[in-house]
Amino acid sequence: MTEGEKKPARVVVADDQTVVREGIVMLLGLLPGVEVVGAAGDGEEAVRLVAELSPDVVLMDLRMPRCDGVEATRRIRSEYPGTQVVVLTTFADDESLFPALRAGARGYLTKDAGGDEIVRAVESVLSGDAGLSPSIQRRLLERLSQPEPVPVATEAPDGLTARETEVLVLIAEGLTNQEIARKLHVSTATVKTHINNLFAKTGLKDRAQAVRYAYGKGLVRPPAD
Repeated sequence: MTEGEKKPARVVVADDQTVVREGIVMLLGLLPGVEVVGAAGDGEEAVRLVAELSPDVVLMDLRMPRCDGVEATRRIRSEYPGTQVVVLTTFADDESLFPALRAGARGYLTKDAGGDEIVRAVESVLSGDAGLSPSIQRRLLERLSQPEPVPVATEAPDGLTARETEVLVLIAEGLTNQEIARKLHVSTATVKTHINNLFAKTGLKDRAQAVRYAYGKGLVRPPAD
C-alpha cells in the first residue's frame, strides 16, 4: 500500500444461504476498498467472528437460524462497538427495518443492491454517516411523516396498560390487526395478545363494542364537521 492510500475496510459477511453468502463474498472480492475477512452462516457465528477478527463492518442478513440478524446486531453493537453493521436483506418492511435500526445497524440495503452501492454503504457507516439505500430512505421519510395518534384521555380506564390503550385507539380508528402491527412495529401475534387482554379487562366481546367503548371513555373523539 502506498503512502496516503486508504486501508480497505475489513468486512465479515453473515448470511445463512450458502450460495448467497458465497456470491456476496465473491462480489466484494472484486471491488476496491473492501477486504472480506470472514463469512458466517448465522448470527451466532457472526458474533463469534467479530470477537475473533475485529472487522470494521458486518454485512448482516436478518432471517437466520439460531440467532437472527437483529439480535446479532444488538450483541455486536453492545459488546464490540468498534464494528459497524450494515443490514443486507431481502426484506424492506417496517417489521424488518425498524428493529434492525433500533438494534444499532447503521446501514440498510436490500439484496438487489449493486457492488458499488454496498461499498458506498460500508464507507458511509465507517465515516459516521448512515448507509441507507434510496428506497429505505424514502420508507423512513414516509414513516416519519405519518402523524402519531394523540391520546385524548389522561388516564387509561379499567386498568388498561398504555400499550393496550394504544391498540384500542387504533381499533377505534378502523385499523386491522396487521395494520396495527405495522404501525407499532410488533408482530400480529403481539397485537392479538393485547386485544385479548384489553377485552378481558373491559368485558368487551368484539371490535364493534371496542369502538363504542373507546368513544364512550373519551379515548378518541368524533371527527370535526
